[in-house]
Amino acid sequence: MKFYVDDSENGQQAYETLLMKTPKALSVMSSDLSHKILKELAKYPMCAMDIARRLKEHEQKIYYHIRKLEAVGIIRVDRVEERVGATAKIYSLVSPTVSFKIHDGEAINDFKTKVPELKFLKPFIENQKLNSLIIIGSPDLHGKYKCPSSDGYCVINLSMFFGKFLKDIELPIYKLDTQTKEADLKNNLILIGGPKANMVTEKVNQNLPIYFDYSEELKDWNIVSSISRSTYRDKYIGFVTRIASPFKEGKEILVVAGKGFTGSLAGVIALMKYTKKIMEGNSLNKKIIGSVVRGVDVDGDGIVDDVEFLE
Repeated sequence: MKFYVDDSENGQQAYETLLMKTPKALSVMSSDLSHKILKELAKYPMCAMDIARRLKEHEQKIYYHIRKLEAVGIIRVDRVEERVGATAKIYSLVSPTVSFKIHDGEAINDFKTKVPELKFLKPFIENQKLNSLIIIGSPDLHGKYKCPSSDGYCVINLSMFFGKFLKDIELPIYKLDTQTKEADLKNNLILIGGPKANMVTEKVNQNLPIYFDYSEELKDWNIVSSISRSTYRDKYIGFVTRIASPFKEGKEILVVAGKGFTGSLAGVIALMKYTKKIMEGNSLNKKIIGSVVRGVDVDGDGIVDDVEFLE
């Protein structure tokens, strides 16, 4: 994935860009009509007939330019619809910008822009502001399991990670699950810890592609992946997943949890160090954002400091 970065007085803005392999591909955009077609598709996906009507051009003329734009990969078929007994191809832009690199040249290493991470963290972080509420389990005995949470310590690491992308911070950035009201659930949420110690995680547990299941036989919570149909019992297991919010349409929930503190820490480390890998989707189903990891102690000091991906 390539990005075009615009460094303005309002800060850095990044856009996905289509990097062309040859300058000849850019020539298809040289005509005024091709440019007008791209402008129309930038509004929303549409078929050749729709574009022809909007531009008051002959449909065959539009088809001619569409075929050329599709051939070089600037536009693509978004979907196919049935219209009056016929099928219509609905086209969309592949990327909002198009680029061509003449040679590598001298790179500018500017660490302010972490584009892949920002892409994944949207809508939880937008316009350099936290656009979500972090919810952690209370450290006191609480909930139907009468369990205190130690996962809250993971938020220290997570806050340092989020801080790289924030310009303005409005406190509080988190609430305990025992403090959370119904109105709070209408926000984008970042949930830390499993259902045993975080009552909000318990509310969404059944909606997660990777979830917690209580074993009566073992008298313990296991992590189960509905993707691989695997059950994980190791205390070093953690996961990161995101889903559409069941509490409010248009909102999302990011869950970072694991088998106790060690497992949750593994999940946090995965999010911090391997954001791009997580955003690629589960290794068995790329359409699902959900990764299972095992925490490892690389330097041998007894503290988990890295992870290996299990799926």
